[in-house]
Amino acid sequence: MSKILDPVALWQDLHQIPELAMQEVKTSAYVAKTLEELDIPVTRNVGGTGVVGYIRGEEPGPVLMLRADMDALPFTIDGKECAIHACGHDSHTAMLLAAASRLVGTIKKGAVKLVFQPAEENITGATAMIKDGVLDDVDYALGAHIRPIQDVPAGQICAGVMHSASLTTFVEIEGRSAHAARPHLGINAIDVGTAVVQAVQAIWLNPAGVWSMKCTQFHADAGATNTVPPHASLTFDCRAGTNALADELRAAFKRAVENTAAAFGATAVVTERGSCPAAEYDEDFKAMVAESIVSLFGKEALAKDCGGGGEDFHNFKMAKPSIKAAYFGVGVGATPGLHAANMTFDPKYLENGVKVFVDMTHRVLG
Repeated sequence: MSKILDPVALWQDLHQIPELAMQEVKTSAYVAKTLEELDIPVTRNVGGTGVVGYIRGEEPGPVLMLRADMDALPFTIDGKECAIHACGHDSHTAMLLAAASRLVGTIKKGAVKLVFQPAEENITGATAMIKDGVLDDVDYALGAHIRPIQDVPAGQICAGVMHSASLTTFVEIEGRSAHAARPHLGINAIDVGTAVVQAVQAIWLNPAGVWSMKCTQFHADAGATNTVPPHASLTFDCRAGTNALADELRAAFKRAVENTAAAFGATAVVTERGSCPAAEYDEDFKAMVAESIVSLFGKEALAKDCGGGGEDFHNFKMAKPSIKAAYFGVGVGATPGLHAANMTFDPKYLENGVKVFVDMTHRVLG
């Protein structure tokens, strides 16, 4: 029987080596070494710095992919750039490694595919692993994320994290430069950009849906204070509760931006750089997760489906629709919230996520 690993000890190790997207060299080495010490065959450098391990049963059967992300977030603290695990990816990796230690030698049929994914934060990691064939043999995909205290109380678990579609969209506006004493000879990109922000805020989609569009960056500077700036760069964070609504949002956004710029005699180019789809779960598989939570911890531990944020895990389902997918949220008392540099949580609750991973594996594979 393999050594049973403690998720808290694993998390403490991983928390000390935060690395940014596609730079998870130490983290992936730690993961691979830990798996190999459990006698789990490992493939390194999948989709960049990703790691894949297999625990196979003796009989043929389905392949269940258990996925954890590994990257940290970038921050600037006291003028110094650094990486901090402020979204809990170190805890996800710890939970999956601990689960793997308990699954070795227990699989009767099929296989568990342990996927440790890089670059979730810049939403490129899942796609990179897909290009490297990580889904070729997968029938089921299960992921997990710790939740902020506003979302799921500590000690509770939700069976479905209802992520929204997340789109990072850039707008480049080209006007015309002029001396500020003769502004009528130019086209002020700041005026155009301001009108673009207002036009986007005026968009109405179906009020029965959930969406948001907000400008998060606005840059315009011709250098001199008495020069009308000809160029402005804007960044928008756009979200939608469903993939169909996201498509509608994209079209309305592009139309509003381009037509508003044209009304000023300027041009605007809209570019989407990075997006992830909304959650699309198989209800029977998600119901199985709920049953697992109740059987392990009781009805009082099952939280309502939670939401917030985007997640590139859902690219797996989009790339291979035949996969049954689910993604649960582990209440750990995280405060003040995810992506805060000072985010903290109680790691004792990571054991709950480990137990769900293990129980779900046995439910799927026997």
